[in-house]
Amino acid sequence: MIPFPNKKYQIIYADPPWEVKAGPGWASNGKSRNLVYPTMTLEEIKHLPVKDISDKECILFLWTINKYIEQSYQITRFWGFKPSTLLIWCKNPNGIGLGGTFSLTTEYLLFAWKGKCGAEKRYDTTWWIEKRGRHSEKPKLFRDIIDKTFTNKTKIELFARQKTEGWDVWGNEV
Repeated sequence: MIPFPNKKYQIIYADPPWEVKAGPGWASNGKSRNLVYPTMTLEEIKHLPVKDISDKECILFLWTINKYIEQSYQITRFWGFKPSTLLIWCKNPNGIGLGGTFSLTTEYLLFAWKGKCGAEKRYDTTWWIEKRGRHSEKPKLFRDIIDKTFTNKTKIELFARQKTEGWDVWGNEV
């Protein structure tokens, strides 16, 4: 694993590679989808050294999928945060997609905190409709919301795919 930074952050934005078993699912071509990146087990995600890089007053934004909502709350608590709100990304359907009875067209961003973390902006919704990008890529909108809501904070994106101005990044794709 790439070493974690030796620094404390007030904002942690994480998109862990949840373990998803590729199988004879409902991919639009009728075949199973193979993931293009390595995944992590729940225990591996849980034992990431997030506690070591979180400031005593810190906000966590943790991306999760339908299958792991309950475990995301558990992991968040293990890392020392209090779960607060699920923000929802509504995606336009793209064929049948993954899932059984219902096509999975949402992903979730769990907002959690520890200490006193004031926000400079308030939102009147917890869901946003945004187009899909490449597989597993999250909309820039959510990072922008974090930037506008929590200014002048030290920020890191875990499992980042690109560098972002004003943020430290960690991951095997940057």
